[in-house]
Parts: sequence; C-alpha cells; structure tokens
Amino acid sequence: MPPRSTQIADISSRYDDRGRALSREAPVTGDRVDAGEMTPSIRESAFGERRAPTMIDRFGVWLSQRQICRWAPSLEGKRIGDFGCGYYAAFARTVLDAAASMLLVDVAISDELKAHPKVRAIEGILPDALASVPSASLDVVLCVSVLEHLWDPLMALREFRRIVAASGVCFFNVPSWRGKAFLEYSAFRLGLSPTEEMNDHKMYYDVSDLWPLLVRAGFRPRNIHCFRHKFGLNTFAVCRPGN
Repeated sequence: MPPRSTQIADISSRYDDRGRALSREAPVTGDRVDAGEMTPSIRESAFGERRAPTMIDRFGVWLSQRQICRWAPSLEGKRIGDFGCGYYAAFARTVLDAAASMLLVDVAISDELKAHPKVRAIEGILPDALASVPSASLDVVLCVSVLEHLWDPLMALREFRRIVAASGVCFFNVPSWRGKAFLEYSAFRLGLSPTEEMNDHKMYYDVSDLWPLLVRAGFRPRNIHCFRHKFGLNTFAVCRPGN
C-alpha cells in the first residue's frame, strides 16, 4: 500500500511572455533556471490554511460545485479524488458521505479530514504527489482552480488521465484571461481576494489554451467538453478517458 503522506519537490517549466508552458523541464533547486528568470517557488500552504476564504472565494466554489453536479448529478458510491482540495476540502466535504472513498491531495490537509475513515490524504506538491496514486483507481477526478498554480500543468493532466478509471470523468476549472483582470483587481485593489493566491498564478486559460493542453495530455477531442464558465471569468472542462 502506498504511504498516506508524501513530501515532494516541485518541477518547473519555462513559460513564454503570456505564461504558456514551453517544453523544457527542470527540478527546482533554488537557483535561477536562466539568467533573468524568476526562481520558481514551492507552495508552502494550502488554500484556506492561513486565511479564511472570502465571500468571492465561497461564491466561486459554489459555482464550480453547481457545474460539477450538473455533469455528475450523483456521486453515490464513487471513488473521488480532489486534487488541490484546500486545507479544509470545502467541496469534498459536501459529497464525502455519498462517496465510496475520497482521495485528498494538497500541500497541507486538516487533521480532522485525515482521520476520516473514507479519506486517504496525500500532502505534497502537484504533480509529483500523484506518482503514488494507482492507475485507473478513481471514478471522479476534481481539479478546481489548481492548474493555474502549477509550473508543469501538462504533467499533472497526464497523471490525471492515468489515474481516472476507463468509465470515469475528470473535471477541470481554471481562470480565464478575462478572469485575470477581475481577480487581480479584486485582490490587489479591493482586497477582496487573497493576494498570495493571485501572486502564485503561473498561467490563465481560455478554451484555446486549455483544449490543446488536454489533447497533449492524452484526452481524445471527442471526449473533451471545454467551455467558458462563471460569466466568462473561468474555463471549465469535462474529460473522459475513452478512445
């Protein structure tokens, strides 16, 4: 049985001037990747661990929850994985009673959740923390407002494609380029969103950004439904692993 908890180092990718990932990968060492480039940072706390979610945060979680429930109206008896779930795993808590099991992955997870009999918790950095998850072991993969924080979103998507069952489904939610302006104004000017979360963003995704990344990860075009969400401020994708 894989260990319940793992501490993993991050992996970085070079990005162009719009934040789009390029192909080269390098481990985080604390040195600059190239002269003039920012040193990649390793996230040290989970969402909600050091600061309570704001009203805007809670509204965003609610909108994502509605979208997930639209595509998966019943999660009864499902093996669910919530990746980048947040310290208190706000959405996962709402479906924990119905789920057969719950895999939670983030850099930190509350002790209360880790003690729950249905929960397996992995504390580590994505995407490396996914290495211990067995292939085709989950019916539902949730990755909500997480990919924009990753240095290597493509590797994470490939791992999600690996671990979802043949009959399963993956849900991805990311902020769009239109959402970037709203989020940064809310955080940097109004103080209504957590500044540290906006400063941790590596990328924003319109459909034209996310769809090809999903294809590169191994999802077939006919099994991808990718669309604007949350008044155009986010992009949402529903992906199935079939051929």
